[in-house]
Amino acid sequence: MPSDTPIISAEALSKSYRLFRRGHHRLLQHLPFGIGSRFYREHQALQELDLEVSAGESIAVIGRNGSGKSTFLQLLCGTSAPTTGMIETRGRIAPLLELGAGFAPEFTGRENLRLAASILGLSRREIDERTQAIIDFADLPDGFIDQAVKRYSSGMYARLAFSVAIHVDADILVVDEILSVGDGAFVQKCMRAIREFKKHGTLFFVSHDTPAVLALCDRAIWLDQGRLMAQGPTRDVVLQYEASLKQRRNGGAGFETSTRRAEEPVNDVRADSLKAMAESGIPAKAVFDPASSSFGEGGAMIRNVQFLDESGKPLDALLGGEVVELEITGDVQDEVKSPIVGFYLQDRLGQTLFADNTAMGHDDASAQPLASGSGFRATFRFQMPWMPAGEYAIGVAIADGTMEDNIPLHWVESAMVFRIHGSHVAVGLVGLPMLSVTLDAVSNFQETGAGT
Repeated sequence: MPSDTPIISAEALSKSYRLFRRGHHRLLQHLPFGIGSRFYREHQALQELDLEVSAGESIAVIGRNGSGKSTFLQLLCGTSAPTTGMIETRGRIAPLLELGAGFAPEFTGRENLRLAASILGLSRREIDERTQAIIDFADLPDGFIDQAVKRYSSGMYARLAFSVAIHVDADILVVDEILSVGDGAFVQKCMRAIREFKKHGTLFFVSHDTPAVLALCDRAIWLDQGRLMAQGPTRDVVLQYEASLKQRRNGGAGFETSTRRAEEPVNDVRADSLKAMAESGIPAKAVFDPASSSFGEGGAMIRNVQFLDESGKPLDALLGGEVVELEITGDVQDEVKSPIVGFYLQDRLGQTLFADNTAMGHDDASAQPLASGSGFRATFRFQMPWMPAGEYAIGVAIADGTMEDNIPLHWVESAMVFRIHGSHVAVGLVGLPMLSVTLDAVSNFQETGAGT
């Protein structure tokens, strides 16, 4: 929770750069005969920024490309000095700005891990104590931790860089678009780690991803051309920012809206074209990951999770809008007197979109005891909502008890990651089927009874 203690203070913070028209003008500017001449123009990357942040706050920094976000973060992290003004920070900062920028290409992942942790302020003893935890969190392919990082993919850089930063007990965590790199399961893990960090630390988060900003941050600052345009509650600032973008895009004409129409049963007329689009690539199969993070008291174990189509066959690709059956199976080691099996679906940022379980008023899923040595199979048949293309995760659990009071026996986070391959949803988290949409002209408004 935020406190009244300012952990970051900036007053009249400004940063300018000299932009030379020609490469050799930089040399001419420093020659004696160049006195009085000016071969450059000043570019104000950041102008007169005043800001105070209390310990424990979560701050989003939003703005278009070139607005000064990265410049501000560099000043915050101390990798650049202000031209005028001042910025003070209190406590250890863990920056995630340019992934792997501080990694030595010829050094191994383990060597870079130790070097980066040392730069971030850990002692040799602390590094030794945390090395294995950092490696485990990064979850690199077998053997790669002892390979030169020049052989790493961008996703592997992201894993190692984030893992080091989240394990250094920082007071301030600075995250700049790192969540755009890496697979869905790893992004989910990062989101859980960031949420855990927020309980005791101060977060600065830079992203163009509005849902991520709204999900993570309590307050936002909006920069445009180096100027502070607004600061305040995240939702208020994001609405102002998005309104400005739409006005620029539409020439000041305001917002544009569109909708869709469907009759019962709900059928999407674009389903065939979206399916053809998805099948033109190589769909990645949604496969249960038994190594995914899990916890519980034991006594029952989830062994598999899969989507089935209406004929009972496993689904390889999902588009949204189709009728699916989510099947959860497992085995029982100790008797479960009042079993509850449930699931929840999250987007790549860890936001729960919907959830259900066998105890939520489903008469056909009564809680019959599960005997020791038996197995179980829970199914949920539903119409998948329309969702933006991208990666999603299913978390599953089995518990013993009631809705109000139960003991989790086996809870698997991100048990299955799957992809929506094609979608008409461009705005929002899900698409809503419209059963009817009307607009009629009314000749005499008062006679209709409206407004009386």
